[in-house]
Amino acid sequence: MRYSKTLTRLLAATLAAAVTTAVAHGETPDSISVQELGEVVIQAPRVVRKADMDAYYPSRSAVDNSKNGMQLLRNIMIPSLTVNEALGQITKSGKSVEVRINGRPSTIEQVRTLLPETVKRVEWIDNPGLRYKGADAVLNFIVINPTLGGSVMAEAMPAVNAAWGNYFASAKLNNGRSQWEFGGNLKLTEGIDIHRDYHETFTYPDGSSLTRNETSLGGKIDNTFGKLSLGYSYIRPDTTVLYVTLTGDKKFSDRFDYDGLLSLSDGSDDIRLNDMHGDRGTTPVLSAYLEQHFRNNQTLVVDFSTSYYFGKSYHDYVEREAAGGEMLTDVHTLIRDRNRAYGIEADYIKNWGTSRLTAGVSYTANRNRSTYENMGGELFHQRQDKAYLFAEYLRRIGKVTLTAGLGAQYTSFKFRESGLGSDSWNLRPQFSADYRPNGNAQLRLNFSSWQSAPSLSETNATPQQIDGFQWRVGNPGLKTSSSYMLKLQYNFTYPRLMGTFGIDAFTSPDAITPYLAWEGDRLITSYENSRGLQNLAFYVSPQVVIVPGWLVAGGTLKYRAERMRGRGYKLYNHDWSGDISAQLMHYGFTLMAQYRHAESSLWGETVSWGENVSVVTVNYNWKGWGFGAGMIMPFGKYDQGSRSLNRFNTNESHMRMNMRMPFVQVSYNLQWGRQKRGAQKLINADSSVDRSTAGGR
Repeated sequence: MRYSKTLTRLLAATLAAAVTTAVAHGETPDSISVQELGEVVIQAPRVVRKADMDAYYPSRSAVDNSKNGMQLLRNIMIPSLTVNEALGQITKSGKSVEVRINGRPSTIEQVRTLLPETVKRVEWIDNPGLRYKGADAVLNFIVINPTLGGSVMAEAMPAVNAAWGNYFASAKLNNGRSQWEFGGNLKLTEGIDIHRDYHETFTYPDGSSLTRNETSLGGKIDNTFGKLSLGYSYIRPDTTVLYVTLTGDKKFSDRFDYDGLLSLSDGSDDIRLNDMHGDRGTTPVLSAYLEQHFRNNQTLVVDFSTSYYFGKSYHDYVEREAAGGEMLTDVHTLIRDRNRAYGIEADYIKNWGTSRLTAGVSYTANRNRSTYENMGGELFHQRQDKAYLFAEYLRRIGKVTLTAGLGAQYTSFKFRESGLGSDSWNLRPQFSADYRPNGNAQLRLNFSSWQSAPSLSETNATPQQIDGFQWRVGNPGLKTSSSYMLKLQYNFTYPRLMGTFGIDAFTSPDAITPYLAWEGDRLITSYENSRGLQNLAFYVSPQVVIVPGWLVAGGTLKYRAERMRGRGYKLYNHDWSGDISAQLMHYGFTLMAQYRHAESSLWGETVSWGENVSVVTVNYNWKGWGFGAGMIMPFGKYDQGSRSLNRFNTNESHMRMNMRMPFVQVSYNLQWGRQKRGAQKLINADSSVDRSTAGGR
C-alpha cells in the first residue's frame, strides 16, 4: 500500500505538471507530414495515430543518443510502455510485449542488434488483430530499405559486484539485393545469493492442521543462456522478399537452489531442507519466409518454421533431521525431453483505397517425447496438432474505421501410452471501431478473443513427487480454454502532452487452473477447466515534455479488480500497480531513472506478484563508441512471490535477493556504406517447442 500511495502521488504530480506545461506552452513544434498507403494519418512531431496502431518516428536526438535498438526504444518513450535495458525487458503494465522486426516475431536480443539509424519508425499495436493470435500488445520495428554496406556491433554490460551481465555481437554484410547476418549473445547470471521466506498450513480432511515455517539459510540462483544465429535475406523491392534463418538457443543453467530450516507446529524436531530445481537444454530453429507482391495491391506471404528441443528438467528435494541428520524425505525427479515442432502459415492481403482484407491459415504440430529417469526410464509421448483459419476486413468511413473478423481454431491432443486425448473447435470473433474527431483525440473500442491450449506439464498424467506428501499429476482430459477482452481507450496528443486513458474488461470462462485434493495421505495438485476468471482494469498513462529536447517524464497508474471461481472456491483480488520514468538528455549524455511497482494477479487460488524494480542509468556516446553506467535497485527491495488461498494448503512465499548491482556498459558500432534492413516479414509460423517441467514448491 505504501508503494501504491507513493506511485499515485508521483503520477498525479506528473499529470499536473503535464497539464500546466501544455497550457503554458501552447506553441506548435515542427511537424512531420507522413504519407501511408491506404491510411488516414494526422500530423505530429513524433506519433501518427492510425486505426490499428500508433506509429512513432524517432527524433534526431533520440537516434543520436542511442547505440542500439533497445536504447532507441527507451529514448522514444512510448506512453504505457516500460523499457528496461539493464534487465532486457519490454513490458506493458508488467506484461510482456510481443516484439517484431519488419513484421516477423523477434527477440530482445535481436532488438539490441538494430542500428538506430536504420529504424524508420516503431509501430505500437495495443489492440492486435486476428493475425497476432491473442497477443496482448505488439511492438514492430520498421527498418529502412536496403542498399549497400555493412556493420559490426558489439556490447558488454557486466555488473561490478556479481556474476551478471549482458553481452552481444552482430555483423551484417550486404551484396546487391542480398544480406548475410551473423550474431550471438550471452545472458549471464551465476551464483547470485537468494533467500526464500516461506510458511504454509496444511488442513487435513478431518479438520486437523499442520503449520510449517521455513527460515532461510541462503541459496543460489543461476540463469545463463545464449544464442547463435545465421540469417540470409534477398529483397527485390515491391516484388519479392526471401528470408532464411538458422538459430541455436542454449540454456546453460536455470537453477534455483535453496536451503532452509523448517519448524513444525506439532512440536516435532526442526527439519533441515534443500530444495533445488531447474532445467537446461538446446533448441535449434530453422525458418524460411517468402513474401510475393502482385498487381492490384495483393500480397501472398508464406512462412515455415521447425524446431527441436533436447534437454532435461530436474527437481531434488531433501529433508533431514536438523539435530541428527537422519534422512526423512528424498525426492529426485529427472525428465529428459526430445521434442519437435513444425509450423507453416500462409496469409493473403488485399488493399483498396479505404479498406483492407486479410485472410490466413496456419498449422502447428508438436511431437513430445519425455523420459522419466527417476521412474526407471518410463516414456511419455504426446501428439498435439493445431489448425487455425481467419479472415479480417477493415473499412474507413469518414472519421470512423471499422474492423471485423472471425477466426477458427482446431486443437487435438493424443497420448500414445494411455490412448487418451481430446479434439475441439473454437471460434475467435473480433471487432474494433476507431473514431478520430480531430487531430488531437482518438477513441477506440476493441473486442477480441483467443484460445489457450493446455501445456505438456498440465496434461502429463505421470505422478511427480514435490516433497514429503505433496504430488503433482496432470489431467489429460483438459480442454482448450477461451478468453475474451473488451477495451475502451482514449488517446490524446498535444504539443507537449500525450497519453492514454483506458478500461479493460476480461473474462476466461473455462480457464485452465490448478486445484488441490487429498488422496489418502497425499495432497495432489492437478488441473481443471475452472468456472472462470473475470477482471476489470482502469489505467492512465500520461507523458509530458517538461523541457523540450531535454527532459521528459511519464508513467502508468493502473487499478484492477478480479474474481476467480473454481472447484470449491470463489476468490477476489484488488490491486494498484504502475511505473514512472524520467529521462534527461543533453550534450550527448542521457540520464534515465525508472521505478516499477508490479501488479499482483489472481490465477486459480494463488495471488502472485512480480518484480518491483528500480533502475538508474547514464549513457554517453562518442563517435562509434557508447559508454554507460548504472545501478539496478538503487532504492527499494527485490521481492517476488505468491500467496496460496487454498483451503487445504494456505501458504505465502517471498523470494528475495540483493539486486543492488552497479554495472558498466561499453558498446561499439562500425558502419560502412549504407545499411540494409532485415526482410520485411509480415507473419510468422508458430513452431514453439514444448518442454516438461519438474514439479517444485
